[in-house]
Amino acid sequence: MRRVALFLAALWWGGITALSFLAVPALFAKLGAPVAGPAAAHLFSLQCWAGLVIGLGLLVLLRRERAAAQFPLPGEAIDPVQLANMQRVLGTMGFVLAAMLLALVQEFGVAQKIVTARASGGNLRLWHSVGSAMVLGQWLCAGAILWRLSSPRKT
Repeated sequence: MRRVALFLAALWWGGITALSFLAVPALFAKLGAPVAGPAAAHLFSLQCWAGLVIGLGLLVLLRRERAAAQFPLPGEAIDPVQLANMQRVLGTMGFVLAAMLLALVQEFGVAQKIVTARASGGNLRLWHSVGSAMVLGQWLCAGAILWRLSSPRKT
């Protein structure tokens, strides 16, 4: 299951990297803002949903790993390796949840503000900056997840 989790994390980070840093800038360079804007919005929406599905899968896999590293019963000795594994898994789950939260806020909050600003002449630059920061946050979280899952486990 660890390899599946590692594969999902790599897919998530790689997808954000390819879309945000390669595909969307190339789209704007080739087609210009009026045509590229709606296409990029659609791609970012797909990325959001893919991230939520991948994040859910990672949470399920990490939960299984966390269950294998339970804390000892009262009176039992605490195994430092098991404690370190539990902390590592819980920290990784935190990054997954943070990335999923950023994706949800981006999809249901910021994306709507961008559409509204574009239609009403609102502060489009502000909402694009907030959206970019959220994508960057997701990318950093996905990178941290990938980094943590690819590190050797203590046994």
